[in-house]
Amino acid sequence: MNVLVVGSGGREHALAWKSRYSEVVDQVFVAPGNAGTASDEGLKNISINAEDIESLLEFAKNESIDLTIVGPEGPLVAGIVDRFSEEGLKCFGPTARAAQLEGSKTFAKDFLADNQIPTAAYRSFVDVHDALSYLDGIEFPVVVKADGLAAGKGVVIAETRHEAKKAVEDMLSSNRFGDAGSTVVIEEFLEGEEVSYICIVDGENILPMATSQDHKAAYEGDMGPNTGGMGAYSPAAVVDERMHQVIMEQVMIPTVQGLRKMGIHYVGFLYAGLMIGKDGCPRVLEFNCRFGDPETQPIMMRLKSDLVLHCLAAIDGRLNREKAVWDDRPALGVVLASEGYPGSYKKGLVISGLDTQLSNSSSDESSGITGKLFHAGTDVQSGNIITAGGRVICSTALGGSLLEAQKAAYALAESVSWDGCWYRRDIGFKALGR
Repeated sequence: MNVLVVGSGGREHALAWKSRYSEVVDQVFVAPGNAGTASDEGLKNISINAEDIESLLEFAKNESIDLTIVGPEGPLVAGIVDRFSEEGLKCFGPTARAAQLEGSKTFAKDFLADNQIPTAAYRSFVDVHDALSYLDGIEFPVVVKADGLAAGKGVVIAETRHEAKKAVEDMLSSNRFGDAGSTVVIEEFLEGEEVSYICIVDGENILPMATSQDHKAAYEGDMGPNTGGMGAYSPAAVVDERMHQVIMEQVMIPTVQGLRKMGIHYVGFLYAGLMIGKDGCPRVLEFNCRFGDPETQPIMMRLKSDLVLHCLAAIDGRLNREKAVWDDRPALGVVLASEGYPGSYKKGLVISGLDTQLSNSSSDESSGITGKLFHAGTDVQSGNIITAGGRVICSTALGGSLLEAQKAAYALAESVSWDGCWYRRDIGFKALGR
């Protein structure tokens, strides 16, 4: 069968790479893909933008695509699944209505409150003066969020009233995030340990993926501005079997049931970003309607069962028959970024050190440490692989322990370079400090 993966980031490289090893797949197309998906055996890039839904639909028809897996949130919120379904094509992901869980922070927070799912206290505002007045009467720190999609950068943790007011004005008055910031959510700051809990859902049944922990802050020690993610590891040490049950019972099951009460049949990846407090209660920070990036990369390296069959089972409503099988070894990924990220950065810089690493190894190996460079913001120009984004590469490795996985991922990262390349040096530090 033929599979189409929509997107161009590290998440899509990892999803396409794992799909290629499915027992039922002949060819994997990636639209538009990156230099990594252009280089991997069995993958083929297609020059169609991820949000050009009509062109993607035409391609899927002409090439007899049996399954489309959507990576980024933009096409999902724009209704790619609805459009493909109208034409009788299998497209894995939630409908536009269901994708509001990520597309609107206000929708998500109201949904959580209505269904008594633990989360932070909050208020939503469209008027800048109302928001600024509200800030005068609350304690700090607080979290200020752009309501819509902002590529993981629309969240500001404000330690002071001045910082909070600046964030509100940037979003509501200065239009920093465009339409995504036309509404802001101000919520209480939660303390604890973050975890990414991602499942496959078929509208009723839930198949948990491996847990993971993202590192959103730009700098070591979780300092600096929020980014789209500077690294991740799996499994998350904070989620033991008891916590897994708590998350399922208090968050994931009520979410799927709450959506069904609204008449929303949620099919796709469902990602809950959680804060595990000192009281042992998981509280929802955010929902995503797709796999996380860079969580996908270490999770896909650990997945031993067939991703494509899991997705097909979810679309067909028979996920209860599926079982996810995992490599017992932990995996860790380190994001290599361009100088200036998450702010402005240069593109078109030649990357060196990739030649011997593009087919470094596969997670199917039964022993030893394995690793792979998953591409994100890369492109090919005049025979060279160049930078084309802020997050460029995710150096990902498995190891017999998390420390081994960390050492292998950093050793692999050190082989890659370009002018201004940088990365955090402490990915996995919370788990290793236990």
